[in-house]
Amino acid sequence: MASKTSRIFLFLLVMTVSFVVLILSQEYLSKSWTIFSGKHELGWETFPLNINLWGQEEKTAVPPSVSTTAVVETPMPLLYRGNFTKLPQWDFDDVYNQDAPPRPTTCAQSLRNSQDENFKKAFLPNIRLFLHKDNINMSEWNRLSHFNNPFGFMQFKYDDVMASVKLIPKPKEPLLLPKPGGDGCVHCAVVGTAGILNGSKVGAEIDAHDYVFRMNGAVTKGYEEDVGNRTSVYVHTQHSITASRYIFGKYGYKSAPHDEGIKYVLIPEAMRDFQWLEGLFKGNESFSGPHHKKWPGAYYSGQYNENRFYVLHQDFLRYVRNRFLKSPNLNKRFWAIVRPTNGAFALFLALHTCDTVDAYGFMTDEYMKYSNYYFEKYIKSNVIFYANHDYILEKNTWKSFHKRKIIKLYQRTEPETKTETPKQH
Repeated sequence: MASKTSRIFLFLLVMTVSFVVLILSQEYLSKSWTIFSGKHELGWETFPLNINLWGQEEKTAVPPSVSTTAVVETPMPLLYRGNFTKLPQWDFDDVYNQDAPPRPTTCAQSLRNSQDENFKKAFLPNIRLFLHKDNINMSEWNRLSHFNNPFGFMQFKYDDVMASVKLIPKPKEPLLLPKPGGDGCVHCAVVGTAGILNGSKVGAEIDAHDYVFRMNGAVTKGYEEDVGNRTSVYVHTQHSITASRYIFGKYGYKSAPHDEGIKYVLIPEAMRDFQWLEGLFKGNESFSGPHHKKWPGAYYSGQYNENRFYVLHQDFLRYVRNRFLKSPNLNKRFWAIVRPTNGAFALFLALHTCDTVDAYGFMTDEYMKYSNYYFEKYIKSNVIFYANHDYILEKNTWKSFHKRKIIKLYQRTEPETKTETPKQH
């Protein structure tokens, strides 16, 4: 009888303790998340965020195993873009992870030495550029889950994204280094696809730079005189590297640039990009990306190398938008699709890895004189304005940067050269 009584007592004790733990955990959650009605602002109270801000390399949030709190961190409840009628503003929206100080430079004309006060105030030379498995944990996940893609993980499920993020290796070297025997500066050309380059004859000038950035439908064969043929860094998304073959095939595009030693940089703009990464790093066909039946690595034409592959960090992408390209369209109902172009992200990547940056094939005030793309030799198509990009804002930004000597923007003021009509056979 005594033994039975002891078992009953032990059972009641366990149930009581479990109930107390449940109540405490619910109280913790209620204190951790405070949504202010009507403001779309989140108040950080007891949530253990621990963001690395000012220069200690690779120290993001404190891992749960060494956290000072006894509460196990879990993914926050999903936030949905449809719940907001405009870009939500959080009190930590303009807070970014930063890595150790960037490489020192002796380049006198480096853009880092700019005396432009507005640029100096906005520019973060050691902003975290790349995402990898060693700089993401649950605290970081929860912080970034407040921002829509590609600026964060809003409405993405933790397991779906982390399956690929945990495979991304930490880069073994900086994206770019000064050329041996050079002047100590890193000179870069960033080449867009705008029609202003058709007939420009600046190909040799572009190729003379230390490094050449390209993006999207970067077809060069047959257009070398105008755009050069070297590519050092190719910036892309899953969509751009797979769709360009079909969209630009009629202009001679066959594959993404694949120069020997080229470095590839992915903009993780959607869930399909994380599915792409999972297939890429696993090295097999067992990924769930849409309409792709072969290994993603095949799209890099033999030049894919894990040591030369980089994934842009959500903080860097959001920083570019917030501090340089914050469109008024973010206050409209379609805010969630609004983001800078791939070319804009490539240009800002160059600004953070090069000393001097020359931009070619970007929109200028005379954009209406030229075709949409430089490879449209025999037709003149109008520039297409898609709702997800603010082209005029970007155009004005490049013009301002040029005027303030932050970049050198290629511009043409002479009338467009008449193109030859193709012969009929």
